Amino acid sequence: MKLAWILWIASVLPPQAADSLCLSTTLYLEARDQPVRGQQAVAEVALRREDSGLWGDSMCEVVTARKQFAPTIVSPRTQLGNAEAWSQAVTIALDAERNWALPPGERQEIVPGASHFAALSIAQPSWRNAYQVATIGDHTFLKVQSLKPQKDKPVRR
Repeated sequence: MKLAWILWIASVLPPQAADSLCLSTTLYLEARDQPVRGQQAVAEVALRREDSGLWGDSMCEVVTARKQFAPTIVSPRTQLGNAEAWSQAVTIALDAERNWALPPGERQEIVPGASHFAALSIAQPSWRNAYQVATIGDHTFLKVQSLKPQKDKPVRR
């Protein structure tokens, strides 16, 4: 299925289903060739960003914010054709959302405080020298800025 079609489907789904689809799509595009822990860490960064509200108030807004995640960087004609990787991305996204719905002290965090990630072997973002939280697979997770949850943001369930 093409990326453009998936994003259109997300636009007509109820918000929670749309957010799960957008997160799954992002995991597939960003990290399908990474270890499970790396995919979980990518999900954690996206969920932390959603909580902050700085890139949008929904997961779909966060992952489609200009030049932040793969859904806005790759061609809309990109095919998501690896069924096994898609299934794994969906499972990891749903598990990550359930984990993130827990109170902050009860969550299992893989990359605490990470606000960004990059494959530094192929990309050299301006923030690459920020505090490195972890490297998992090909991705380095960094704390570029401290992200605080919005005070009036409803808890995800």
